[in-house]
Amino acid sequence: MTRFIVRRILVSLPVLFGVLFAVFALARVIPGNPCTAALGERTSPARCADFNARHGLDKSIPEQFAVYLGEVAQGDLGTSTKLGRPVGDILIERLPLTVELAVLALLLAILIGVPLGVLSAARRNSPIDVGTMVVANLGVSVPIFVLGLLLAYLFAVTLKDTPISLPPSGRLSPGTIVRPLADVWGLESLSGPPRAVLDFLSGMYTFNGLVTTNWSLLGDALRHLILPAVALGTIPLAIIARITRSSLLDVLGQDFVRTARAKGLRERRVVLRHGLGNAMLPVVTIIGLQLGGLLSGAVLTETIFRLGGVGSAIFEAIAARDYQIVQGFTVLVAVAFITVNLLVDISYAKLDPRVRLT
Repeated sequence: MTRFIVRRILVSLPVLFGVLFAVFALARVIPGNPCTAALGERTSPARCADFNARHGLDKSIPEQFAVYLGEVAQGDLGTSTKLGRPVGDILIERLPLTVELAVLALLLAILIGVPLGVLSAARRNSPIDVGTMVVANLGVSVPIFVLGLLLAYLFAVTLKDTPISLPPSGRLSPGTIVRPLADVWGLESLSGPPRAVLDFLSGMYTFNGLVTTNWSLLGDALRHLILPAVALGTIPLAIIARITRSSLLDVLGQDFVRTARAKGLRERRVVLRHGLGNAMLPVVTIIGLQLGGLLSGAVLTETIFRLGGVGSAIFEAIAARDYQIVQGFTVLVAVAFITVNLLVDISYAKLDPRVRLT
């Protein structure tokens, strides 16, 4: 197992390098000038020259990339040209919301999509099967920005002042108190990476409210995440439901399933015990891919619901030609994809004993 993990990490390094270079080069060949985006269209050429020299933009792209790789190897993602702040600090502030949103959206997609796919496969060609697949196709077809606006209008306007009304924007209600975990646990003197990790966890308000038993914070944070999570998780839900149905139908046609039925086992036991476990490999693969996609695809959702996550930060950075934030987010997403794919491969050995990881 250890050899397999090390080998996969080594194989992933060239992929990470290629992704970084592609984004690094593309960010610099698109139209626009970071100097005018940061200082304004009427800034003087002398000020632009000083700006480019200060941020290393006067060098060739290979030279800039070499400097950037050296900084990344040391854990430094650079400094934002627009905000003048370290990119790592910006990600620590913005990333917790995106992680919360992506995880909640994926949980909704799994908890609803897998049962729908199982039910659809068990009742093949029945009205339930047809209805489930129609809903799944609609989920894939409706764009996030359309669904998000419809959900906000329905639950915040049409159902306003009802028990099921939900906030259409923002992360917390005014007046909600959030205490950093460092203060709660008496770790104010903590510094360095441990403090950064603690600040990151503090920014995940659902986790913060759970571990500090601040139920009002936990409940308010969840209420504000429901609509964005539903809007973001609809497409993964539909994909997971369809993959689960297709994979389970293939397994239910195998000889060992027919043997189980011939022994007189109940259909529910045949489907759940013998069928679902053997059908999970493609489902786990698609779940892993969807998690990485949710982390990188929250831009529209965060913009619609006015959430201050990484998605909105990357949108603002692209508009401002803030290369450092774009590159830092790319590193983050690339590492997330590599890590998730590694965990998915490791899970294969648990789901299917025939798979051997060496």
